Amino acid sequence: MKESEGGYTIVLVPSDTERTRSVRLTPRGLRIGAALAAGAGLALALLLGSWWYFAAQTARIPELEREIARLEADNAKVAELAGSLAALQREYEKVRAMLGGDILAASAAPGMLPSEERGTADEGFPGTGLSPEIPTSWPLATSGFVTQTLEAAQDGTHPGIDIAVAQHSYIRASGAGVITEAGADSVYGLYVLIEHGNTGYQTMYGHASRLFVAPGDTVLQNQVIALSGNTGRSTAPHLHFEILQDQRPIDPFTLVQQISGT
Repeated sequence: MKESEGGYTIVLVPSDTERTRSVRLTPRGLRIGAALAAGAGLALALLLGSWWYFAAQTARIPELEREIARLEADNAKVAELAGSLAALQREYEKVRAMLGGDILAASAAPGMLPSEERGTADEGFPGTGLSPEIPTSWPLATSGFVTQTLEAAQDGTHPGIDIAVAQHSYIRASGAGVITEAGADSVYGLYVLIEHGNTGYQTMYGHASRLFVAPGDTVLQNQVIALSGNTGRSTAPHLHFEILQDQRPIDPFTLVQQISGT
């Protein structure tokens, strides 16, 4: 190749002949060739980059398929749990309806406490022959339904029994005594605590909707002291009933017999 004015001349000498051939490269042709070479290099680089990107995305397909399968399994579990929750909610509403929900018991409208309900033991509670100060009477004017017993909570976190009953049912003193506490508690809501003379017994009545007694009041056995409710830490209307002997909870059914349904 030899330089000529205004460009380059390439001389080609074939080995099998003495004739030569020459190719003249002008400056413009060189610039065009350089531009074409640069363009081809850029295109090749873009092609290689695209191939690498698509190869990397293709390699992620199995991982994405596994993630989709896991999400579909999770969605199936969520749907199953939602169905179970809906079924439990329906059962809960049925129980509330059976127990009366928030509807007032016809015989226990607030503010309408019959005078005879303030008296002593009546024919619905046959005598036991024991002192009326010993808590032997069922703490409600109706049988209710026992939903939790003392044996079901041996860890000591539930020292009594729960009796499901319609809202505003009569709560009666299980034995005669003096009201030592009557007020509100964050767990038991409106509650009453009775000291039963010198017998060593105390009784506690929780989750009431209304109280008819105050600390210092003297009550008779079977006297109405409150109306049942859903106050405090409670999910449905019920009575929490405890019997304590020398400050320690005992099983109420060792002294009290549940009355027949009314």
